[in-house]
Amino acid sequence: MDFPVLPKDFVFGVSAASYQIEGAVRADGRGVSIWDTFTAEPGRVKNGETGAVACDHYHRYREDVAMMKDLGVDSYRFSIAWPRIQPTGGGPANEAGLDFYDRLVDELLAAGITPAATLYHWDLPQALEDAGGWTVRDTAERLADYAAIVGARLGDRVGMWMPLNEPVVVTMFGYAMGTHAPGRQLGFGALPVAHHQLLGHGLSVQALRAAGCANIGIASNHAPTWPASDSAEDKQAAEIFDALVNWTFADPILRGEYPDPLVAAAMPGPVAEDLKIIAEPLDWFGINYYQPAMVGAPGSGESLLPGVDLPFDLRTTEGYPKTDFGWSVVPDGLREILAAFQDRYGEALPPVYITESGCSYHDTVGQDGAVHDQARIDYHDRHLRALVESGVDVRGYFAWSILDNFEWAEGFTERFGLVHVDYDTQKRTPKDSFGWYRDLIRANR
Repeated sequence: MDFPVLPKDFVFGVSAASYQIEGAVRADGRGVSIWDTFTAEPGRVKNGETGAVACDHYHRYREDVAMMKDLGVDSYRFSIAWPRIQPTGGGPANEAGLDFYDRLVDELLAAGITPAATLYHWDLPQALEDAGGWTVRDTAERLADYAAIVGARLGDRVGMWMPLNEPVVVTMFGYAMGTHAPGRQLGFGALPVAHHQLLGHGLSVQALRAAGCANIGIASNHAPTWPASDSAEDKQAAEIFDALVNWTFADPILRGEYPDPLVAAAMPGPVAEDLKIIAEPLDWFGINYYQPAMVGAPGSGESLLPGVDLPFDLRTTEGYPKTDFGWSVVPDGLREILAAFQDRYGEALPPVYITESGCSYHDTVGQDGAVHDQARIDYHDRHLRALVESGVDVRGYFAWSILDNFEWAEGFTERFGLVHVDYDTQKRTPKDSFGWYRDLIRANR
């Protein structure tokens, strides 16, 4: 079989997130998160589903790590549930919560897998949201306190650190539009959420380093922005979107500035001083990539964000195959966003990891007991080839996800995993893509 050829030291990984797989939301002193609250509200999540049990990874992590060992991955990117460590988002650590991640990290190391820990993958303690959440500066400082606790316990064994996952999604879906937890609809009033997350990230980098942790980056969602047409209006809308969605979340970290004076003016606090903290140098930069953004002027076509008053409309990207989630499959978009980062930041760009990329197909276990997901194999194959073609210094690729899991507002409808999960029985069935990824890794060794 013809496999993409990657450098010998390239990191092949898989990824997941705490609320999406762990379950056990009331176990061992875990506090309430904003996703526990959000999923309990009628109409928020498809079919009224929640992550209360999810993949029961909290109790089945040994089985899951054994599968990863069989897969042969170099690294597993997981997230730590803040409410397990500090049930109300502050104060002393809940030792039982730390003990779980102690066991998980040790299990990974025993399997020869490097632990890659994300501190915040969206499950904010509800008590912090009640006090203002990411709209207030205090939450940034609380994230750093939490980072110090986790770093002190796990810093001697975790090989990669990410304080934040996709701050743009938290800002847009959680606080501007309200389709994710905590469900607030602030519109442009959500811009302080971006700043406070970035500040929390910089403070957490400092806290992790003070705790002796090394190899620190971020997992930030980025994609090329395409104007819907050659019209001046569509091009202007695309430029606004690009600045807000891509560069507002990368420029502060990699340049120490916001991409536009109007964006900077909308940010709270001593912005110039904060930017010095936000720009704390990273060892690497993580890009999560799924699909390009097609953007037009508001009201000029069918919008994916109906009823939202914005200076742009997000459109469906036509002319490309679609996943069962309706997302466009555009491997060259990965090459394009990598090239954009290289062009924009030059020598200021640290080594890059693709910290997430994946696709949802509504897989089922066939009569032969197998899951035949050739479309997912094709997705990862073509994206890895695009990564090679970019010529950018990319050190690793984390497939999203190791397991089918709770896909936020979509509930359990969407399946991104290399492993099929029967949510009624918790039976794990490795898909054909699992076997392909295992063979790819072996072929590159």
